[in-house]
Amino acid sequence: MFNIGIPELILILVIALIVFGPGKLPEVGKSLGKAIREFKNASKEMTAEILEDENDKKQV
Repeated sequence: MFNIGIPELILILVIALIVFGPGKLPEVGKSLGKAIREFKNASKEMTAEILEDENDKKQV
């Protein structure tokens, strides 16, 4: 998806550890996970609505 390799991922994690510290890192991860989940759910809902609208137009 983003074409990120292992070295880049490790670098991102090290930077996050430096910026947020070991105490805040679990909170940040949890918040990021929730945000990604909400984004996926919203995109699924939007896709379903678009498909529903297209089906309604075809029936008319």
